[in-house]
Amino acid sequence: MRVLIIGGGIGGLTTALSLHQAGFTVQVYESAAQIKHLGVGINLLPHSVRVLTDLGLAERLAQIAVETQDLRYYNKHGQLFWEEPRGRYAGYHWPQFSVHRGDFQWLLFEQVQRVIGPDAVRTGHHLASFAQTDTAVTATFINRETGEVVSNDTGDVLIGCDGIHSVVRKQLYPNEAGPRFSGNVLYRGTTVMPPFLTGRSMVMIGSLKQKMVAYPIREVDESGLQLINWVANLREPDDYHMQIRDWNRQADQERLVSIYQNWQFDWLDVRAMIADAKAVYEFPMSDRDPLDRWTYGRVTLLGDAAHPMYPIGSNGASQAILDAEAVTQALVEEMDANQALERYERERLPATARVVLQNRQKGPDQILDMMEEAAPDGFNDPNDAVPYEELKAVMDRYRQIAGFDKETLNRKSVQKS
Repeated sequence: MRVLIIGGGIGGLTTALSLHQAGFTVQVYESAAQIKHLGVGINLLPHSVRVLTDLGLAERLAQIAVETQDLRYYNKHGQLFWEEPRGRYAGYHWPQFSVHRGDFQWLLFEQVQRVIGPDAVRTGHHLASFAQTDTAVTATFINRETGEVVSNDTGDVLIGCDGIHSVVRKQLYPNEAGPRFSGNVLYRGTTVMPPFLTGRSMVMIGSLKQKMVAYPIREVDESGLQLINWVANLREPDDYHMQIRDWNRQADQERLVSIYQNWQFDWLDVRAMIADAKAVYEFPMSDRDPLDRWTYGRVTLLGDAAHPMYPIGSNGASQAILDAEAVTQALVEEMDANQALERYERERLPATARVVLQNRQKGPDQILDMMEEAAPDGFNDPNDAVPYEELKAVMDRYRQIAGFDKETLNRKSVQKS
């Protein structure tokens, strides 16, 4: 069976590796002329690291990432009210990694070239359209800059891994509205600076009206400095003009420094962290409504093309990686390609829809607003403001919804052995 994979991002490359390992012939098509180190930091949760480990990537991933030790929540005054260990520090069989998105995508790209072949990813191939029969799918690709047709290719299955602005999804749903803007804008940057807290900590500060997320994604050199990824989340006015979701739109850094000028804590100087970044990028936080169907005959969707979600709970990339495993397993175990893709959809569509909708409800980060509403001026004892068991219930529920409940996940390694 030959599988056409549209999109050379994290979802597409992981799917290529997974399908190739299972014995399928794969070809990846990437719209961009070359794979670049774009984006900033992402997190890979234990359920996705399990999949990457099965693909033989754990050792190389550990070399380019930081293994997350703990997650901590603080109010806007810098007071700690929730902390928990993460990954192997919490008893999972697999780590949680924080990594630069570009570094991780490049690792996947190099692995695809190494194990599948140097021509496994065709760059400069932008999908124009596709058509299918009962036995095959044919895709037409153009040069996005010139509009010239560069190839027509045929396979048994086509998987759209081409992001929130997916061409595959647009052909399946030509009348669908554009991305749904949340009203919040993410301002993202990276700063080389000394470690904070454990040196492997991820922190969430403030509330959903004004929030800061920070964590290390790379050890810089032997001096002990780290590359810290940070995300400022601001609720912007109703007249904010949403731009097309893009990793590369620069924002007003001085404005951001001014907004966070009082966030200087003894464990992290947020203002200095923003000021010392080389650049700040603006990213309107948006998603799409869950679909009723991903699969039409021999064509299906995967990752952000299928279920773009707010980047809350560190789940976007991880869910795409879980998709890759699920579609591979379905194609291995089902004799008919159509039935395999329908099985994949039955497993993954409802699971990811729950995450999309839960992230709209702030996901685990709703505990920030719970504390802000209960104690806007700070607290002497956080348990007096919001009882520990209420916070724990929110965090435990999200783990269940997103598929990384520890006991359930750890059983998978036992079942596989």
